[in-house]
Amino acid sequence: MRFYMPARLYSEVGCVKNHRRELAALGSKALIVTGARSSRANGSLGDVCEALESCGVEYVIFDRVEENPCVETVMAARDAGIEAGADFVIGIGGGSPIDAAKAAALMIAHPDCGWEYLYETGDDSALPLAAVPTTCGTGSEVTGVSVITRHDLKTKVSIRHKVFPALALVDGSYILSAPRSLIVNTAIDALSHLFESGANRLADRCSNMIVFEGLRLWRECLPCLSGYEPLGAEAAKKLMEASVFGGMAIAQTGTTIPHALSYMLTYEAHIPHGAAVGAFQANYLRYAEPQQRDALLSAAGFPDADSLDELIRSLAPVSADRDLLTRSAESVLAKPEKLAVCPYELNRELMMKIASI
Repeated sequence: MRFYMPARLYSEVGCVKNHRRELAALGSKALIVTGARSSRANGSLGDVCEALESCGVEYVIFDRVEENPCVETVMAARDAGIEAGADFVIGIGGGSPIDAAKAAALMIAHPDCGWEYLYETGDDSALPLAAVPTTCGTGSEVTGVSVITRHDLKTKVSIRHKVFPALALVDGSYILSAPRSLIVNTAIDALSHLFESGANRLADRCSNMIVFEGLRLWRECLPCLSGYEPLGAEAAKKLMEASVFGGMAIAQTGTTIPHALSYMLTYEAHIPHGAAVGAFQANYLRYAEPQQRDALLSAAGFPDADSLDELIRSLAPVSADRDLLTRSAESVLAKPEKLAVCPYELNRELMMKIASI
């Protein structure tokens, strides 16, 4: 077994305020990386600014992170941080701002390098980083992964470097005001992380312990996700923690085929990431070893892959043309690193079956 998750993690209401001194201890001036609206609306940005001010720490805000941030946005954040003299970075939001914050923290530490360094093998050193998640999906606050859009390649690509946050401050209350569509899509992403870590050649007892606890928490939130119950504080906390467990799991194993298939759909068809990756989960699991597949599905509350497929289609329907699906499948077949962690042998015929929505 092996396990590595260097982020110090806290999950509680009022998390940012409660741990403001640890946040402030990361440096003397922060670059806050976030989006234009949601972190202001849910109060997370205000909480972070108040925490820093109470500790006498200066900050500058970069709030131009778009959904699925691109290399150009990362470099703009890097330039803003260098100009301000920032010595640590705080990412606030969903996976997009936190991933952008990771990449910016890396590039500020390598000021003489161009954007190409993101995708080159080299020194992983980066500015200290804190993450404040405000969605219940990516788990980016506890992973070293940063997925950034490459317009030159017309897809999303993980950077080559591992940049783990030093501090993860998780507060479920931030999603209570989020649109239902955002909660559903990001929750499906968290479920996908758990499934892809569980059905993975690199899975071991330690990662599976995390996977099955995450699936248990996710299952308890099914009534809220399905619309039978309102989202309350306890369910919000469980959804956020299921997302954290998903992040911790993929930090050990990585994601597999569904995530790789999803990136073209998000870039070309503008399908939200959670919906795009969720669309392939049932077919991916169908071909896994039966005992492994059934254990994962049962833990999440599904008697079989068909019931999983039915729920995801009802919550986050996806429509993609056959040409796009075929091109996506062909691109994944050319990625040996993704094929290597799939727990069963893949050929072109089977990949096309997984990719069929």
